[in-house]
Amino acid sequence: MTGLLLAWGNGDDAALEQLVPLVHGELHRIARRCMAGERPGHSLQATALVNEAYLRLADVQRVKWQDRAHFLSMAARLMRRILVDYARSKHYLKRGGAAVRITFAEDLAVPKGAADLIAVNDALDALAKVDERKSRMIELRFFGGLSVEETAVALKLSPATVMRDWKLAKAWLLRELKTS
Repeated sequence: MTGLLLAWGNGDDAALEQLVPLVHGELHRIARRCMAGERPGHSLQATALVNEAYLRLADVQRVKWQDRAHFLSMAARLMRRILVDYARSKHYLKRGGAAVRITFAEDLAVPKGAADLIAVNDALDALAKVDERKSRMIELRFFGGLSVEETAVALKLSPATVMRDWKLAKAWLLRELKTS
């Protein structure tokens, strides 16, 4: 898989065609996780989210892909952005979208409702200005559903550092969400 990513990053579009079947199941897992918190009847479904992420990934030129974890973390980030863009386009905040309390438990509960998704996104953006690494780590675990070990590999950290950052970042985000 890493070889295909490297070839694709160097401009080999045929490598992308070979790569897609290999990662399709994992992309769907990430999309289902992202969509789990959305309201019933949401017009954007997991398959559409995967397709939109694929289109955006296919447009990326000359990325220096490192490995599977790097690719999946980029896909998770794109899916988060797609959902946030979708929520913003629907103007849920202007319509008073029903805000639901967000819990950053170890089970990584995904926020319910567009207002919460936008609030988490804004809080992550604010955290990135303070500490980019902690923001990426929350993104990988919360939206991407990566384990502590997978996150450690993706960020080139030890699992102990990921857990320490996880605790600090959760506390920071909870405080940020309470003040917004």
